Amino acid sequence: MNLELDHKVVIITGGAKGIGEGMTRAFAAEGAIAVILGRNPDEAQAIIDELAAAGQRADSFHAEMTCEKDIQTAVAAILAKYGRIDVIVNNAGGNDAVSLRATPAEFAASLERNVVHYFTLVHHALDALIESRGNIVNIGSKTAETGQGNTSGYAAAKGAVNALTREWAVDLAPHGIRVNCVVPAEVMTPLYERWLEKTPDPALAREQLERTVPLGRRTTTVGEIADLVVFIASERSSHTTAQILYPDGGYVHLDRACTADTSHL
Repeated sequence: MNLELDHKVVIITGGAKGIGEGMTRAFAAEGAIAVILGRNPDEAQAIIDELAAAGQRADSFHAEMTCEKDIQTAVAAILAKYGRIDVIVNNAGGNDAVSLRATPAEFAASLERNVVHYFTLVHHALDALIESRGNIVNIGSKTAETGQGNTSGYAAAKGAVNALTREWAVDLAPHGIRVNCVVPAEVMTPLYERWLEKTPDPALAREQLERTVPLGRRTTTVGEIADLVVFIASERSSHTTAQILYPDGGYVHLDRACTADTSHL
């Protein structure tokens, strides 16, 4: 299936590692120019070089995502080089365990790290998106739906991401701009792998984790998240907007009883 992404300029924040790297690779494989935006130029360059060797295109621009000036400068540089922005994938952030015991200032800083830059980037790229009739894909988190415990900042930020997805879809529909959100749950990223290895019994920890996922009793792959994001950003999904999508094997919405043994069926 041709997703009609050839030559499209796609910004992926935090696109040099984890789910972000998966999305960078997936967009480049579809012929897009995958533009990594973040603060790790060395990691980004290694990916860019590897993709170039395969005849695919990627680029990177530096930005500390909590710095508005960095974001504004990066957007201007991307437009100066490529002349357009077609897709923004707001992905950068991380579960920083800012709990109720944290200070209000720490809570506010968590929001800065996990949602404020979503707004800042779209704000500064808005005219370019309107001109290209582009689209936005926000990356959310299960924590906005399920809670997790001891992560008030991250959960609040990701709840705001869901709300902004629908708010922006209303604002931007008259311009033909679609806005959607993809919500990962249990995804086996390199960071998750390292966390499992630190547990007393990594094999048992992995087994217990996988049993919480109803479909297939396994975690979601980075590639499965990336493939959905690329499809949602493509013209093959041209009438899809304001949707919050859960590629999670039923983790968020199916009853916990689904983890029971049904091998007798």
